[in-house]
Amino acid sequence: MTDRIDTAAAELRPLLQEFILWAPENASGGDPDLVGPVALWHRLIARTDVGLWKRGDLRTVLLERIPQVVEDAEAAAEGMVAAVRAYLTFLSSTGRLSPGSDPLPRLLAELDEIEDDFLDAMDDIITEREWDEEDELDDEEDEGDSLGDFEPFADEIAALPTIRLRPDAELADAARQTTLIAQARDLSVWVGTGRKVGEQTLLSDDEVADAVRALGLPDAGNIWNLWNLAIDLEFLAPDGSDTVSVDADTAAWPYDDDEDVLDVWMLGLHSIDYGDPELDDDDLTLALSGLTRALLIRLLLAGGSRSLAELRDELAEAVAEYDDLGTDAWAAAGDPLAPVTAWLTGYGMVTVAGDVVSLTPLGTEGLVHLLDDLDIEVDARPAIDAMTAFDLLSFSADMSEEEADEEFAAWLAQREPSKAAVELLEAAAEEESDALVRVQAASLVGSLGEAAVPAWLEALKEPSLRPYAATHLTQLEVEDAPEPTQADTHWLILDMWTISAGLGNQEFVSSLYDIGPAQTLIGLLDVIWKVHHPHLEELLEAISEQHPDKQVVKAAKRALFKARSGR
Repeated sequence: MTDRIDTAAAELRPLLQEFILWAPENASGGDPDLVGPVALWHRLIARTDVGLWKRGDLRTVLLERIPQVVEDAEAAAEGMVAAVRAYLTFLSSTGRLSPGSDPLPRLLAELDEIEDDFLDAMDDIITEREWDEEDELDDEEDEGDSLGDFEPFADEIAALPTIRLRPDAELADAARQTTLIAQARDLSVWVGTGRKVGEQTLLSDDEVADAVRALGLPDAGNIWNLWNLAIDLEFLAPDGSDTVSVDADTAAWPYDDDEDVLDVWMLGLHSIDYGDPELDDDDLTLALSGLTRALLIRLLLAGGSRSLAELRDELAEAVAEYDDLGTDAWAAAGDPLAPVTAWLTGYGMVTVAGDVVSLTPLGTEGLVHLLDDLDIEVDARPAIDAMTAFDLLSFSADMSEEEADEEFAAWLAQREPSKAAVELLEAAAEEESDALVRVQAASLVGSLGEAAVPAWLEALKEPSLRPYAATHLTQLEVEDAPEPTQADTHWLILDMWTISAGLGNQEFVSSLYDIGPAQTLIGLLDVIWKVHHPHLEELLEAISEQHPDKQVVKAAKRALFKARSGR
């Protein structure tokens, strides 16, 4: 998706620049820069023709997409509608509103109709983000003092051997078996639609007893943790000032779609904190807050398993150091790890066998997500037997050459070389704009020698891979294989420029000098604009902005003009 956005943004840039120059003298109100996201998402989700606007497009973009992606809701509320009004007027008055578009008055009428709804959406976002900022401040204040803080273990986590993650299908199957999610579903279904709740106690004593019976729980000790989990999972939601209702899809859990299942499980991941012991004394309860996370991180650092006896000793000491009341709280809890392991077992994150507690694949996946959320470095990759060709190519980009070679060797050992070649080239063809993945795939397939010939021959049909296929088939002296054309060579150059541009200005300019003297580069620019490469225009624009030679800059601008003028 990122590459599609980049490509669409590059396509729109000249038009938006003209609009920004037009706006000061021809339109009043609104910041013309605010129209950029609207034009971009119109291009991505509504129309491939940036000049084609139909009634309904504005509603789709402004009410459905912009609230999901807007960065500055206050600025959008103040000027985005006015900016869009000016932009549509610009398209119409300059002849850029494509044939087939609805008339300008009709488009502006729709904009007027949805303006209030758009402003309401922006107000909701502003309010929600203010709450989030307050929560983040609270979290930051609490984070450094938490028994379950992961940050002190960051160096140890970074030094761990590679953590191997299981495929989504396996994880989803495990998530479907989680007892706590099933109980949260049953509680939500019991709640039903439009259930009135109290101000002090959400449910009456009789209702609690009824819910316990309906769920088949031994007692009411866990009922409020299950209630909170149901909220986290979006099974339950307020639908009025004093009523709550079950979501319409809740009763269908566990869902058939693996992605939907994992999305739900991840929504409840932070419920691990509900495993912390709850005591009658609030101060003692607070002294044990974070105990569940503290256990999880120690399991991870130990390779996935620890004896409960060792954990009790180690965590009792940690609790005593963390809080002056820690020793008293530990004693008052009886077995503080009992509720911890019970909740984590119920959420599918650990298993307990005798005196040994172990992370499950689902628990490992969850821990990696928690660490990622905290920006704590952790080396986690799919298990070799579950790693796709695209996974291999993506992860290899961040590895040393030696490590990447080892990963490829392990991956290759799972399949025949000819099949590996097909998988790698198919992965490279998935996204035409990803030059780095394409170059990596070509390099790995090239190392397979003659076993890769059938895959290379098939790759000749793919425009983005044809230059690589023709080159390697020629090197392998395959009979009747096509020779690389000049266009093929130019494509390879543009791929290398794309990669170097991603490394920074210095690397990019250096790659331009690799072509040869200025006149050689100018000669290349005079013809390379004809290549239908996804990053051509942005590369030519970068050359015109970054190359120190004025003649090269002129040649790049000339090539850019030709490319934008329809080649």
